Amino acid sequence: MSSSFPTCSQFRVSIVGSGNVGSALAQRVAEKNLADVVLLDVVRGRPQGLALDLMEARGVERHDRHIFGTNDYLDTANSDVIVITAGLPRKPGMSRDDLLLTNAKIVRDVVKQAIAHSPHAVIIVVTNPLDVMTHLAWAVSDLPPQQVMGMAGVLDSARFQTFIAMELNVSVSDINATVLGGHGDLMVPLPRYSTVNGIPITELLPETTIDKLIERTRNGGAEIVELMQTGSAFYAPASSACAMVEAILYNKSRLLPIAAYLQGEYGLNEIFIGVPCRLGCGGIEKIIELNLTDSELTALHTSAKSIRENIDRANQLLAATV
Repeated sequence: MSSSFPTCSQFRVSIVGSGNVGSALAQRVAEKNLADVVLLDVVRGRPQGLALDLMEARGVERHDRHIFGTNDYLDTANSDVIVITAGLPRKPGMSRDDLLLTNAKIVRDVVKQAIAHSPHAVIIVVTNPLDVMTHLAWAVSDLPPQQVMGMAGVLDSARFQTFIAMELNVSVSDINATVLGGHGDLMVPLPRYSTVNGIPITELLPETTIDKLIERTRNGGAEIVELMQTGSAFYAPASSACAMVEAILYNKSRLLPIAAYLQGEYGLNEIFIGVPCRLGCGGIEKIIELNLTDSELTALHTSAKSIRENIDRANQLLAATV
């Protein structure tokens, strides 16, 4: 461990990947005073420069958290949480699944190296295609499934909340939205479980409007990619991952939709997919099974089928490169 990084911190979060998501997440975690941060990247100088920049902001932001940039996994040792953001982002016209092989190789290598130095850490995966990468991370890590999870449900639900708030012209603080399924075109927003101060949106909006909001939620990431042209979303993904980090470190027992490993829940087995979970210091404390209609359950199983096909494809591609 580098002597420039303190060893007496209460919590340590390592973020692997210092791109837009990783650097924004480092800022969120430090400025919310949640933990000290190790920012790791293969590009020499980048994580060190970002870390120094964030450290120099402490005098303005008034926090005493340490942010340390590195290219060496040894510096991530004894992390409480490891967040994986490393990988290629989407470009216009690309789907999340187009990133499959390249990001599978990256995630496989990242997890092997990170977990060697932090064998008891909780792993949060942000890299796309998220559900597949989360499954791969778990398989490589040899950790209990409750210690490995994917971020996307928090992000997808936050997008649905935002679009509902914009449509109704009400505070987003009064809105709770629920989105299940994979992080992609087959995600399953649930209007019945999405409320404004306890009132289901099905009582506040016509079905045609709700359908439009659902479609925009499903394409939320692609809409940003098309607008930016040279990048993808990072502020909302970073905020979503930060909410999960906080729930874990401070044992919040928050009920959040995250990509979790199912073992019979919702009639699904041996697959990571977005469902409501209680999240605390040990990772996933409990998976919550909602009472779904036949059509909602069918949609969830359709999403799971697509994820399973991509897991199989990723494993085949990886096997062919060995």
